[in-house]
Amino acid sequence: MKRFAALIDRLIYTRSRNSKLALIVDYLRHTPDPDRGWAIAALTESLDFPAVKAGTVRALLATRVDEELFRLSRHFVGDTAETAALLWPEPFHPSPSGEGLGVGAIGLAQGIEPAAQTPPLKGRGLTVSEAVDALAATTRSDAPAVAASLLDRLDADGRYALLKLALGGMRVGVSARLAKQAFAQAFDVPVDDVEELWHAIAPPYAPLFAWGEGRAERPDLKDVAFFRPFMLAHPLEEESVDLADYAAEWKWDGIRVQIVRGGKGGGGETRIYSRGGEEISGAFPELVAAFDQDAVIDGELLVRGDAQGGEAASFNALQQRLGRKTVPKKMLADYPAFVRVYDLLAVDGNDLRGLPWTERRRQLEAFVPRLADSHFDLSQVIDATDFDDLATRRAGARDAAIEGVMLKRRDAPYVAGRRAGLWYKWKRDPLTADCVMMYAQRGNGRRASFYSDYTFGCWSDVGELLPVGKAYSGFTDEELKWLDKFVRDNTLNRFGPVREVEKSLVLEVAFDSIHASKRHKSGLAMRFPRISRIRRDKPAEEADRIATLLAMVT
Repeated sequence: MKRFAALIDRLIYTRSRNSKLALIVDYLRHTPDPDRGWAIAALTESLDFPAVKAGTVRALLATRVDEELFRLSRHFVGDTAETAALLWPEPFHPSPSGEGLGVGAIGLAQGIEPAAQTPPLKGRGLTVSEAVDALAATTRSDAPAVAASLLDRLDADGRYALLKLALGGMRVGVSARLAKQAFAQAFDVPVDDVEELWHAIAPPYAPLFAWGEGRAERPDLKDVAFFRPFMLAHPLEEESVDLADYAAEWKWDGIRVQIVRGGKGGGGETRIYSRGGEEISGAFPELVAAFDQDAVIDGELLVRGDAQGGEAASFNALQQRLGRKTVPKKMLADYPAFVRVYDLLAVDGNDLRGLPWTERRRQLEAFVPRLADSHFDLSQVIDATDFDDLATRRAGARDAAIEGVMLKRRDAPYVAGRRAGLWYKWKRDPLTADCVMMYAQRGNGRRASFYSDYTFGCWSDVGELLPVGKAYSGFTDEELKWLDKFVRDNTLNRFGPVREVEKSLVLEVAFDSIHASKRHKSGLAMRFPRISRIRRDKPAEEADRIATLLAMVT
C-alpha cells in the first residue's frame, strides 16, 4: 500500500501528462502481481465496493472525532477521503503492562466490533491486494468494522489511498487511455492490442501482465464478446473539406455505443459497450435481445420520441435510462431505446476495420436489413452538393437530437483513437442566454477552496427568478477568483455547502440545446451549459426571460 499511496501522491502533484505516464510505467514494472493490477483498476475507476460508501466513512469517523470538526474540515478540504485520512486518529497500542487504552478499545466502547478475520495491527502492513479482498468480502453491516481495522493499519497517506480505493473518484488526472498507454510502454507491446484485451480481462489482469512480460501468449478472445477501441474525431475548426474526399453524416446527440455478439459461430453472448469500454448491457436488455447477428457495430444509442414517426428524442429522455443495472417494464415502454448504426467493424467472423470507409459502408448498408428495424436503423449520409451547402444545412439543424455533423474520409480505415485528417466533428454553434447567478457551491479537487459551481436562472412572466441550469466551466482561473470573491462578498444565506447570493450578477451562458423537463421548476433543462462571459455591464433585471428560452426548446 505504501508504493500505491506514493504513486497517488505524486500523480496528484504532477501536471505533465508525460510525467504521469512515466510514474505509472515505473509502478507497473516494479510492483508485483496482483497489487499492480488492482492499483491500475482503481486508477481507471474499474473497481466497485458497494458495501462501502461515503456515508459509511462519515458515520465511522463520527465515532472517532467530533462530528462538527469533521463537518467543518470536510467543508474546507472539499474531499471526504482526504478529510477522513487526516482526521483519523493514529493507532495507539497498550503497553506490555496493559496500561493505556488503544484506539481499537475506544471503537469497541463506541459500538464498533472488530472485523473477525482482520489480523492484529501490530507489526502488520497492508497490501493493495489485502485491502481489495477485505473490501470485496465485506457486507454493509460489517463494513464499518472492516474499514476501521484497515485504516488502523495505515498512516495518513495510506489511509487516503485506501479510502480512494474504496470510494472511487481518484481525481489524479489518469484516464483509462493513459493507463493503457502506460502498460504498452512498460512492456513494449502495441497499445491497440492492450485496448482490446483490457476490457476482456477482469482485474487484476494477471493474463494481461503475463502476456506483457512475455511469460504467456496473447490471450485468445475468439470466444469472447470483446470491446474494440472506438475511432474518434478531431473538431473541425476554421478549415473546410472537399466532399469528394469526405462523407457527411449527422452527429446525433445520444451516447456512442458498440454492440458485440461474440462466441463460437456467433452464437455466444451479446454485450453493449460505452465509448470508454464500460459494459452497459444491463440498462438496455431489449437491444441485447434484438441483436442476434455475428457482428460488431458502432452507432448512436438514442430514445424514440413521441413525435410523428417516432424519431429520436432529446438527450434529456435518454438520461432516464442511463446508469441503471435493471430497467422496469414501464421505463422500457416510456423510453424505448434504439441504435442508429454508423459503422460495421466485423461481420460473420471477418474483421472489417482495415477496409476503407466506402467498403465498410457498402457492407453496412447490406447488413442493417438483417437487424430488427424496431431497434436499429442506418445513419444516413447527408446529400450535400458542396461544403457551403453542408454548412447551410448544419446551421439550420435544430432537431432535438442533432448535435452537428460528422465528416469521414472515404478512404480511411477504422483505427483506434483520433488520427489527424480522417474524421472530423463539426458541432452546431451553441445557443446563448443571459442568466442571473442564484447559488454557488465549492468545487472538488484543486477547486475545493473556490466557489466554482454556479446555479443560474431567468425571469418568469411574474418577475420570479427560476433556476434554469448549473455550470462549472467556461471561465479562466482569473475569472474564477473574481467569481469566488463575488460569492463571498454577496452571500445572503447558507444552506449546508450551498450559498445563496445577491441576484445582481449576469452570466452569459452557452449551451448546446434546451429541452422541456418536468423535474425542474422552470420546466427547462439545458444540455452542456457553460459560462461564456461574465456580464458585469448588464443589470440583472435585463437578463433573459423564461419565455425566451421556451422559444429555443427543440
